[in-house]
Amino acid sequence: MTRMSYRGTTALITGASAGLGEEFARQWAERGADVVLVARRLDRLEELAETLKSRHGIAATPMAADLARPGAGAALKAELAERGITVQTLINNAGFGSHGAFAEQEPDQITRMIQVNVTAVAELTRAFLPDLVADGRGALVTVASTAAYQPTPAMAVYGATKAFVLSLTEALAHETRRSPLRVLAVSPGPVSTEFFDVVGTQEAAVGRLSHPAQVVAAARRALERRSTPPSTVAGLTNRLSALAPRFAPRRLVLATAGRALKA
Repeated sequence: MTRMSYRGTTALITGASAGLGEEFARQWAERGADVVLVARRLDRLEELAETLKSRHGIAATPMAADLARPGAGAALKAELAERGITVQTLINNAGFGSHGAFAEQEPDQITRMIQVNVTAVAELTRAFLPDLVADGRGALVTVASTAAYQPTPAMAVYGATKAFVLSLTEALAHETRRSPLRVLAVSPGPVSTEFFDVVGTQEAAVGRLSHPAQVVAAARRALERRSTPPSTVAGLTNRLSALAPRFAPRRLVLATAGRALKA
């Protein structure tokens, strides 16, 4: 395993205004990559961009975008083309969850979650993947979750969206296997970010909280292996919890997840 340099490449990171997205931006900039920072909160992006530029001498471009709007991926690609920016690495990090019975969730919130967690990921990936493959120096990284490995009562839509992300990314890793592009889905457990503020309860945090730097480092280590795996789970305990549902009866898996999430 060797420490990769991304100097001379550009990484687009969604959800870059805080948490995992901010940490991805910091670690990629540290390794020489220019970064395109995408989120809704432009003020935070501008502050982070200035910090990264002064600290690492790279180019950092803040771009405000609401990924809940249909067509956001194509719009970002078009705007970057107008600015003359070509992306070699795409990090699909933006996403959010909610906690509670599905029948009690606001329909608009469900629609927005699917748009951000699923549709935007697919749109962005389709918009940029041909260029990523043609260049081959970077990576396609999507942030899934340990919630992707079993149904998640009380977080039914969130778990389903992350199962989509995991499945899509692993399939694309196979489709692009003959190219030098590295494709990876990284699945963290609970992370110390603003995620649970948005969810509205700490009851959704099952297990010990990780720091964003640990999760991003796990993704980097997987990318830097001689043969990048299609997916990785960050943290030994999380890997064991993701593996366990494969060997247990489905009814038991559901009951266990329901108790853990206080469904």
